[in-house]
Amino acid sequence: MSANTATATLPLTTREIQLASRPHGRPVPENFRLAESELPQLQDGQVLVRNRFISVDPYMRGRMNDVKSYSAPFALDAALDGGAVGEVIASRSDQRKVGDVVVHSLGWREYAVLDAAATSPARTDLAPDSAFLGALGMTGLTAYAGLLKVAEFKPGEVVFVSGAAGAVGSLVGQIAKAMGASRVIGSAGSPDKVARLLELGFDEAFNYNDGPVADQLAAAAGERGIDVYFDNVGGEHLEAALSALTVGGRVAMCGAIAQYNSTEPTAAPRNLMQAIGKQLTLKGFLVGGYWQHMGEFVETVSAWVADGTVRYDETVVDGLENAPQAFMDLLEGANTGKMLVRV
Repeated sequence: MSANTATATLPLTTREIQLASRPHGRPVPENFRLAESELPQLQDGQVLVRNRFISVDPYMRGRMNDVKSYSAPFALDAALDGGAVGEVIASRSDQRKVGDVVVHSLGWREYAVLDAAATSPARTDLAPDSAFLGALGMTGLTAYAGLLKVAEFKPGEVVFVSGAAGAVGSLVGQIAKAMGASRVIGSAGSPDKVARLLELGFDEAFNYNDGPVADQLAAAAGERGIDVYFDNVGGEHLEAALSALTVGGRVAMCGAIAQYNSTEPTAAPRNLMQAIGKQLTLKGFLVGGYWQHMGEFVETVSAWVADGTVRYDETVVDGLENAPQAFMDLLEGANTGKMLVRV
């Protein structure tokens, strides 16, 4: 070990959450396993990180299926992975020193050994460490890039966000307001979440369980309609948005959480032909294609966080052993804002 290694006794093993079986439809506890595994010996250029928070995210549901996708499926009987933030407790790299707080992708475990180059510093001078898994991390960049780079939002436009009380959606609405949206509309799944959206500055919000989404969106948008739809849900919400979009409207297709646990094919929007007459743009995106905007994003949004223009919520579950339940609850909409597990 180099001089940049903590002098305290280092852990030799880590607890981790493994994928025990592949879910069919909704995940169940039996799909997961709490296990202990040996940590690999620290090599030159590597760090040992004690995770503080791990992220559970909707996209992980797709990786639990053994199907070809934009990201490799999780392996059975092996630790899951995903966003994490933690403290470097041993280092054999000049890039990172003991005590540094870093973000990396080996979540779902207590300790992680990885290349220092695969970590990025968490600017805890700007915000608490957990924010770098949410508002100032991948989640925030998803909202920022999806709204501004994918949907090409312009000041004065009307924006509709589905899943608006979630980690991404709540930021999309606030960023749109900060950038000069004339109106921001959000949908969520409970009265409390609707009330929270109004507190965060959304002009209109509705509970999609209260009636047909198309009717509620039409009432909220009025004759003016919407210019941009940020889609976290798909299905009925996308169909409703197509009807409400104005000529030249744009859709940033971020997720389709309403369909992630479906065991049968879901019908496409029945009104897709409206995209022709209205000359709409529907563009799917992955945040990985927009990392070049991370610096711009952090500089802009951290200032808004500091002055209160942008606020963010976190739903924190304590204990690594509770990570599977946190993930299952996330898919059922139990979270407000970012769902995190404190390790």
